[in-house]
Amino acid sequence: MTDIAVTVAGSDSGGGAGIQADLKTFSALGVYGASVLTALTAQNTRGVTAIHDVPTEFIRAQMDAVFSDLTVDAVKIGMLSQPQIIETVASGLQAFRQTDIVLDPVMVAESGDPLLAEEAVSALVDHLFPLALLVTPNLHEAARLLNTDVAQSRGEMEAQAAGLIDLGAHAVLLKGGHAETKDAADFLLSEDGDRNWYSAPFVETDNTHGTGCSLSSAIASGLAAGKDLATSIELAKSWLSGAIAHADELSIGQGAGPVHHFYRTWKTPS
Repeated sequence: MTDIAVTVAGSDSGGGAGIQADLKTFSALGVYGASVLTALTAQNTRGVTAIHDVPTEFIRAQMDAVFSDLTVDAVKIGMLSQPQIIETVASGLQAFRQTDIVLDPVMVAESGDPLLAEEAVSALVDHLFPLALLVTPNLHEAARLLNTDVAQSRGEMEAQAAGLIDLGAHAVLLKGGHAETKDAADFLLSEDGDRNWYSAPFVETDNTHGTGCSLSSAIASGLAAGKDLATSIELAKSWLSGAIAHADELSIGQGAGPVHHFYRTWKTPS
């Protein structure tokens, strides 16, 4: 059987994040990727200039088409900007009995542009936290979900991960723990109390567009291939570290460029 993952997210017209980054990640890791578009963005490496939400009835039509035909092994959820969209996606996932779900609570683009309406935050928690196997917020997203300050230390990260578990998450991978050290450290906490730190060397580069999308879709790729959650995170973290380390080999746009999804297969320019 072919391993299949589906991304439910917004489109990045610049190709560095969103649906485009997810599909590149799936392909780079040997998983067949399908998609359900929830929003169109006019976006490049410098920012987001416009957002067009896909009508909820068309989102559900995409879900019905994809999940009724493909044997889906894992789902990655990205940009869902409105409460009605969140509710539609949650209903579709329940209807097709999806369980290996990675929820990346995308709220702000790399450029700082908002991607999630304020009134959608509680809907995200209420409708998707209970369905997701893993939630993968960065430090700023976790702070917004908890209505608190951004964590500045590993101890604060651990406390905020516990706070997200209290909100109903089954497991949380809190990203971005290099506040104390030069390690790019992420913290995993499950509702059963399992915990682990995943660290990698911090890479000095401006080309980090799409890192959050790519990490969550890489984890979904591991789940789609039949790996357990801890192994999927470990492999995804290793792959993404390489994609960031090789990002400067690409020359894309005039702002924050993307990571190099295909660094393992593309030839380095001479």
